[in-house]
Amino acid sequence: MKTIPGRARTVAAPLSDRPTDPAKVERLKIAVRGAVQGVGFRPFVYRLAAELGLNGWVLNSGQGVLIEVEGLRNSLQIFLSRLGNEKPARAILQSLESSFLDAVGYTAFEIRDTNSRGAKTALILPDIATCEDCLREMLETANRRFRYPFTNCTNCGPRFSIIEALPYDRANTSMKKFVMCAECEQEYHDPLDRRFHAQPNACPRCGPQVQLWSETGAVLSERDDALSQAADAVRAGKVLALKGLGGFQLIVDARSEQAVKRLRERKHRVEKPFAVMFPSLDGIREVCVVSVLEERLLLSPERPIVLLSALRSSRSAIASSVAPGNPNLGVMLPYTPLHHLLLRDLDFPVVATSGNLSDEPMCIAEDEAIERLRGIADVFLVHNRPIVRHIDDSIARIICGRELLLRRARGYAPLPVTSPSAIRDPKSVTLAVGAHLKNTVALSIGQEMFVSQHIGDLGTEEAHSAFRKTISDLPHLYDVKPDMVVCDMHPDYLSTKYAAESGVPIRTVQHHAAHVAACMSENEIVAPALGVSWDGTGYGLDGTIWGGEFLLAHTSGLTRVAHMRQFKLPGGDAASREPRRSALGVLHEIFGNEIWEHRKLLQSFEDKDLALLRQMLTKMVNAPLTSSVGRLFDAIASLVGLRDRANFEGQAAMELEFALHSHVDEAYPFILQGDSPIVIDWQPAVFGVLSDMERGDPVGVISAKFHNMLVETIVAVARHIGERKIVLTGGCFQNRYLTERAVDRLLEEHFHPYWHQRIPPNDSGISLGQIVAASWAWENGFK
Repeated sequence: MKTIPGRARTVAAPLSDRPTDPAKVERLKIAVRGAVQGVGFRPFVYRLAAELGLNGWVLNSGQGVLIEVEGLRNSLQIFLSRLGNEKPARAILQSLESSFLDAVGYTAFEIRDTNSRGAKTALILPDIATCEDCLREMLETANRRFRYPFTNCTNCGPRFSIIEALPYDRANTSMKKFVMCAECEQEYHDPLDRRFHAQPNACPRCGPQVQLWSETGAVLSERDDALSQAADAVRAGKVLALKGLGGFQLIVDARSEQAVKRLRERKHRVEKPFAVMFPSLDGIREVCVVSVLEERLLLSPERPIVLLSALRSSRSAIASSVAPGNPNLGVMLPYTPLHHLLLRDLDFPVVATSGNLSDEPMCIAEDEAIERLRGIADVFLVHNRPIVRHIDDSIARIICGRELLLRRARGYAPLPVTSPSAIRDPKSVTLAVGAHLKNTVALSIGQEMFVSQHIGDLGTEEAHSAFRKTISDLPHLYDVKPDMVVCDMHPDYLSTKYAAESGVPIRTVQHHAAHVAACMSENEIVAPALGVSWDGTGYGLDGTIWGGEFLLAHTSGLTRVAHMRQFKLPGGDAASREPRRSALGVLHEIFGNEIWEHRKLLQSFEDKDLALLRQMLTKMVNAPLTSSVGRLFDAIASLVGLRDRANFEGQAAMELEFALHSHVDEAYPFILQGDSPIVIDWQPAVFGVLSDMERGDPVGVISAKFHNMLVETIVAVARHIGERKIVLTGGCFQNRYLTERAVDRLLEEHFHPYWHQRIPPNDSGISLGQIVAASWAWENGFK
């Protein structure tokens, strides 16, 4: 001990080093932060304290869970250790701060009323799929919850879709209007019951109920009769609108070609694949190849739609119009009690797609559904538990032996991405408004970045309304006001216009810089790193359309060190819907005005179309320059005869991927030109494509050689730049073959590749990247 001059006492040793009286009662004060509300954490604490004979209390707060326990030091240390090691499965502990203090004389242990004071930093848990215990109860004829479609407990059930404010208590959810009956109340207050403090707890006597409505909103039946008649309607080939967890879904028999085509016609969804919900994993195995990793993902509490390879022998089991021309099938298992009961009654797979017209957000309220789904749905299976916010199904696939989210929503949002190195000002609150397509918004509070659920394309008033609602929702939940709004550089994006009109200081971030920042943040890597950012469209610093970029992140900024050779896009945005326009732009870049003499290469156009397109290209009117790899994919898909017009975004590129022969290792040639930046000239590759077509080579071989060429450009630029950390990001890296081959080749060349996992590589990740890039010290992220 250190003696203080002139005084008799000494400075105390740290508490952990101080000898203690083993018979002395002490108080342990703990603050737990993370996803600890709505997962049974307080009941777990209660039971643990009771087992160890400790007195005190536990409560929810806006910051997480606060605990005080009193007892002997040894028991308190055991409590602290087991608190972290034996936490509920769905709990996520970000921090656990503890202090040993003098006892105050607690005589029992209790769960206290919620403390709503202070900043709100507790994490909101995503909606969780039905657990096995609840499912078993629903199927037991003697159980009081037999066939009850809103059965839940602390281990499962609705969370983000019903919460209105923090902390997570029943009074702050859309369950507040349902007063628990005596039996539910007893469960809720029984520390030994798994429904102890389960906020959505309910049963047939006191909880929400279902009804079946006609297309005009007339009540046809209620409760279990409604479920049975809804199943009858699906069996009869009708379109059922089902009010699910985060919005309405449209349900039809996935085996019926007629029913699926009817849904496509009514929904105005020409060819984009539908997701299929199966009654069981065994049913999925009859139709698809399911690996161990894919099985784990299908059965996970998140229950996303998982993209699987369909078995050729099972094509007759699912209507071909479910996923026309697609070797993959998006499949999922039931994730709510309502879905479980409906699928058990049907015992066959159903299409389960968002309840909307194409490109609109899903409906969440009954009156809205009756209005917007009129003419689409024949009957409506509704319930009286309000949905606070729309939440789509998440979509995932296995790439490079691990999960990759393609759409982040139910089961994942709004858990934050935490990157200690990303946000420099821990007190800042930044709102990022995302991109125009696949929009999400994000909110950063210090080092935690909360990315919203998938909103969608901001091309309709309904989508824009959902966008504005989500923008107000996240700050409201955490009771904060943004200090800054971050947006894309594109002046015509609705999200950019919103930022400009927000009245809050704004900052713009270049689209591909945001992609790179998102992937770096998710993988917790810092500069230097070489970002490969490939997608369809992004507004470039020079006013052209970027999309084939190599951006070097270093300590003083971002530098565009390489990009694909540019070509003109006749018709601008129209080229994304007509791959043949991208093909024409590529051919014009190579052949100039001589292309008009090669009529064989232009046979997909009529003469009157060519006259207008010729003016666009020669006069540079509505023919912007692009370096986009996405549009280059489109061009090749059109040249080889796969797709001249696309019915949904990325269709041509997907079909080019589906066509490839994976055993081909040969790659088309390319040229690296210049140095600042390097220009990757794909002209030799296009000549190779044309030559192979003339020779009659299979499209699958041509596709493989084109994909391999793109991968080799990554390796070549990486060698030239010399940076070992390579970040793969942007919508093109949803392509499984492209990503896996790029990762393999980079590893072979002793680089360190990074790619996305929990944040999608497409524009859904832009909002996160905007926040991270805006926290960097450079304007637009560029040196």
